[in-house]
Amino acid sequence: MAVTASPERDVVATPVQRATREALYAGAIVLGLFVLFIGLKTDQNISNELILVQRWGLLAVVMIATMVGRFLYVAYGQPFLAKQKIADVATGLLPASVATRFFRLPYFIAAIAIVAVLVLLAGSLDGLLGPGLAGYARFLRALAIIYALASVLFYFRTFIHAHFSALGITALALYPVIVVLVLAMYGGSVAAGFQGSLKWVDNFGIQILIYVMLAWGLNIVVGLAGLLDLGYVAFYAVGAYAYALLGTQYGLSFWILLPAAGAMAAFWGVLLGFPVLRLRGDYLAIVTLAFGEIIRLVLINWREVTNGSAGISGIPKVTFFGLMSFNVSDPNYIAKVFDIATSSAYYKIFLYYLILGLCLLTAFVTIRLRRMPVGRAWEALREDEIACRSLGINTTTTKLTAFATGAMFGGFAGSFFAARQGFVSPESFIFLESAIILAIVVLGGMGSLVGIAVAAMVMIGGTEVLRELDFLKQVFGPDFTPELYRMLLFGMAMVIVMLWKPRGFVGSREPTAFLKESRAVSGSFTKEGHG
Repeated sequence: MAVTASPERDVVATPVQRATREALYAGAIVLGLFVLFIGLKTDQNISNELILVQRWGLLAVVMIATMVGRFLYVAYGQPFLAKQKIADVATGLLPASVATRFFRLPYFIAAIAIVAVLVLLAGSLDGLLGPGLAGYARFLRALAIIYALASVLFYFRTFIHAHFSALGITALALYPVIVVLVLAMYGGSVAAGFQGSLKWVDNFGIQILIYVMLAWGLNIVVGLAGLLDLGYVAFYAVGAYAYALLGTQYGLSFWILLPAAGAMAAFWGVLLGFPVLRLRGDYLAIVTLAFGEIIRLVLINWREVTNGSAGISGIPKVTFFGLMSFNVSDPNYIAKVFDIATSSAYYKIFLYYLILGLCLLTAFVTIRLRRMPVGRAWEALREDEIACRSLGINTTTTKLTAFATGAMFGGFAGSFFAARQGFVSPESFIFLESAIILAIVVLGGMGSLVGIAVAAMVMIGGTEVLRELDFLKQVFGPDFTPELYRMLLFGMAMVIVMLWKPRGFVGSREPTAFLKESRAVSGSFTKEGHG
């Protein structure tokens, strides 16, 4: 058994002893941090009076879970990871990886069998097991599905890595079709498949792709040009309100207002760029943060135009270039044109493919610009502004083009958001949105389109999954609301990822300019915090 010696005194501590000590420290930290967040809760009684509800049992569960996790990691996890780096004396080979041991064919077959049985018994789980155990059975089914998909990804990882972009675009293009077919087989009819797909296409498809597009737009400013922008949500708001106001007041089409919203957001990006030309680092972040708050306060207080906090409602829907409509009362409604059953899912599926097309447009333009002189000027500005200026690059136009281009895609996403929601208000464009978008860019790897897309899928999709974890109410009580803890889990995930992958999910870079042969460059060769 491995032992460690304390640097202060000649006392030898075993891993179990050290794990016990660190588990107690972790429990004390959790108690200090969460005693007011979890242990106590404000509520209203029947007399509409504010009361304090004590939840010491829930706090104890969180403390014990944290202590047990820390103990297991220090006592067994760290020694196991250390042994993974030690080669066998006889063979000279390293031990089999954790993934190889975890993803085995018998386990995969067992997972498929569990999924098949629980799917066949889905309609009678409550009667067979009762409401309590049925929730755990559904959770087991979800875990088995995740394990089976992860096993497939692991065994075909080489092929997936070689064709990741093509496979990703194909999967995204087929996602609504697969969802409708699966739910149709599950529900027994095509109408049930379309109706059941609303949640999966909207919450998990459209919502994630909106953040992917926003993060790719911010990536131009932060990841490529190295300009820290904390007010990016302002351009998102400009695009949304541009479409909402012009669409409701003048009845203009979405396809006309989409480029107009992007141009208006780019104009405001240039206006922001001029005052911050001489700023960088923390000073630039403060000014852009103030710009985002100014836009939000203008939207609240300019009631004659924006309707203040009440927002703008009745925003017209998107049509298929005027040929088909998604309003049931219109003569060219899509169901009437194709003589099919009426369903609200058609509009959601159309919006999904629309935002997917906008995301692909954003990626295409970003890749093309990165290979052009302006893209290389952005990267030079990111690495060293003084050296960039000494090479004869006009840093003024370089910064302005970065702000304008990133803001333009933010405006596109904003106009789509307004069309999707049918209602916009200043509460949708708070600073927290900018922070989430920036976190996605950093966690994915600044400058990496693939890494940012994966980060958006994990972070936004992960928080949406919390809404489906109803079985947690059986563990923590009927009043437990999982989605209220999404930001806490979001922060924990950020800390874990930055400890595990400090340069983001994708830490390597492929330079746009190379000599003879293109090679990926590790993130360790670049300055900390840059691409």
